[in-house]
Amino acid sequence: MKLSDVGLDAVKTPRLVKVIAFAFISITTIFLFNHFSDSFSYPSLISSSNNNVSEALQTDTTAASPSPPPPRPRLKISPPPLPPTVVRTGIIDENGAMSDSFEIGVFDPDTIDEIKTTGNSSSSLSEDGDGSKVEFRIEKLSVCDKRKTDHIPCLDNEEEIKRLNSTDRGENYERHCPKESLACLIPPPDGYKKPIPWPQSRDKVWFNNVPHTRLVEDKGGQNWIRREKDKFVFPGGGTQFIHGADHYLDQISQMVPGITFGERTRVALDIGCGVASFGAFLMQRNTTTLSVAPKDVHENQIQFALERGVPAMVAVFATRRLLYPSQAFEMIHCSRCRINWTRDDGILLLEVNRMLRAGGYFVWAAQPVYKHEDNLQEQWKEMVDLTNRICWELIKKEGYIAVWRKPLNNSCYNSREAGAKPPLCRPDDDPDDVWYVDMKPCITRLPENGYGANVSTWPARLHDPPERLQSIRMDAYISRKEIMKAESRFWFETVESYVRVFRWNEFTLRNVLDMKAGFGGFAAALNDLGIDCWVMNVVPISGFNTLPVIYDRGLVGTMHDWCEPFDTYPRTYDLIHAAFLLSNEKKRCNITNIMVEMDRMLRPGGRVYIRDSLSLMDQLQQTATAIGWKAGVHDTGEGPHASVRILICDKGI
Repeated sequence: MKLSDVGLDAVKTPRLVKVIAFAFISITTIFLFNHFSDSFSYPSLISSSNNNVSEALQTDTTAASPSPPPPRPRLKISPPPLPPTVVRTGIIDENGAMSDSFEIGVFDPDTIDEIKTTGNSSSSLSEDGDGSKVEFRIEKLSVCDKRKTDHIPCLDNEEEIKRLNSTDRGENYERHCPKESLACLIPPPDGYKKPIPWPQSRDKVWFNNVPHTRLVEDKGGQNWIRREKDKFVFPGGGTQFIHGADHYLDQISQMVPGITFGERTRVALDIGCGVASFGAFLMQRNTTTLSVAPKDVHENQIQFALERGVPAMVAVFATRRLLYPSQAFEMIHCSRCRINWTRDDGILLLEVNRMLRAGGYFVWAAQPVYKHEDNLQEQWKEMVDLTNRICWELIKKEGYIAVWRKPLNNSCYNSREAGAKPPLCRPDDDPDDVWYVDMKPCITRLPENGYGANVSTWPARLHDPPERLQSIRMDAYISRKEIMKAESRFWFETVESYVRVFRWNEFTLRNVLDMKAGFGGFAAALNDLGIDCWVMNVVPISGFNTLPVIYDRGLVGTMHDWCEPFDTYPRTYDLIHAAFLLSNEKKRCNITNIMVEMDRMLRPGGRVYIRDSLSLMDQLQQTATAIGWKAGVHDTGEGPHASVRILICDKGI
């Protein structure tokens, strides 16, 4: 390799190129900097400052001095006037002491006249539906005519009953509510006394409390009832069990060992109950029996039942569904109840079938069971034919008693021939829809999931969340069991405090009404605390229909609209309980009318407990005073700053 070639390669290397480029850029930068620095000069801060100061001094020395301003005139200021003398219009002097010398002040004479004319009225401010304050005023209520002593508004509406096109099916015994609400207080009968307490009341009641002798005259020979001086006495018999209800119940238990009163059979319905001795004696077997009968020619039979302290309600098998849910009763009993079960394609027995729990028993004690007259035997054949077609099994026929059992599922119904009568109800028929709903000539289907058939035995069922809880139409789904348990805990603690603080053990408590029962927690608490009473659990139509759950727990209840009167006699309940009912119903109903209805149902000497919004308490207390109750507002367990209060009212005897 030549030396010249080596030098040429060195010149071509990248390092040499970079060195030459860097040197060129440096020389160019120095040249440009020198060029621009010669043509640019920085201002001198010191020189500028000195020039400004000199100019200011020169201006100050050459300016002419102005003449001084004239002195300002001095103004003469007057002192402020003394404040006017205050005229006192109270009875407190300037030292804060009471004084005999004072001015009344200005007043409106019309106001004084108004106070004079409304001396018997009460007024208060309450919240309207939109939250605004409105004045509430109510006059003291008067007492009704003595002829209304036993008045049931929706069953004694004679004007409406006269307008009925037909009464062949008992329409005249159904509800026909008047347009105008009761505007007076139902008086007790003359000589009314505080009811005899349970369990003595099972066997005797005061004559003056139910002063009606029609049943004594008609049924005295059948061991129903008799009068002894100032009391009615109930020997415990009935038309078909003149030897006593206890002996009769023993016979049923022997005929059907699986009926097990107080365990599997906890809730029963007694149709055409008479004076309710059947239900009265079942109570001691731990079975709650709801006794029902119409207000017919023996119009006071339910009144006797209630006076005795037995669960009862006025109801009739006519054209509408009874106000109880499907699968409510483990046993339904009819002893000479004067009902033709096979009329109109068996529609009345189909209503029994709707209310009878899957696997439940229908007990029929009647003449067609044991008598051999042709017409009675024909009735028996019709009954057997109908019960076969609705898949009931005749378990036992002995003496004058026949017992059928309802199937546990739909298998028998589905295996019937096409076109069999009566038909199955439509799948979209709601068997728990009962408020003013007509009876239907069809067989109520049982739930395919077995809901209602698999309830626990008593007493476990009182607190075991039933399966039908999941079928209730309400917002919550997953948490329903927790909601029911929480409600039970709340009411147990609340009722326990009522017993302790308000001394419930010191007053007679037998017949209880819960006007907004929810899942029945209030009634369950009374049972758990050992209070010997029964509770009518009412489910208002304005809320969720929890009535099936109440019956699955082993309790009794009914559906109702509190804008209308209730189907019971005056003086039914010792205690009426209403929790968060009136604040809810005030959007639909007149609260005063509801409280007047409460007074009609409340026994003299009874109590009302209203747990509700603080904003409503003034109005409720004024209404209670106008009714004649002794009323007081109390704090709840949440304390004085809570938004809820308890109004406790006593009705004098």
